[in-house]
Amino acid sequence: MANTKSAKKAARQTVRRTAVNKTRRSRMRSSVRTVEEAIASGNKEAARAALKEAEPVMARTAQKGILHRKTASRKVSRLAKRISAMGGA
Repeated sequence: MANTKSAKKAARQTVRRTAVNKTRRSRMRSSVRTVEEAIASGNKEAARAALKEAEPVMARTAQKGILHRKTASRKVSRLAKRISAMGGA
């Protein structure tokens, strides 16, 4: 347990920050899941729309330091590649 006043404050901040980061990470994962479900369903237009929604969420997540920026970029790139490889409309 924290002994000093500053350590106690740091512990409180960590709890708050962890909660915020969990929410942001969850939102990012949900948006990625939406894109992957659209890809799995074979609907290219829905997949494109979902990626358009997910990309800024992932960029924001990276900007906040929850996800490395290159990891976010790589994920967006791979999703876009999978969408472009889809057949149909």
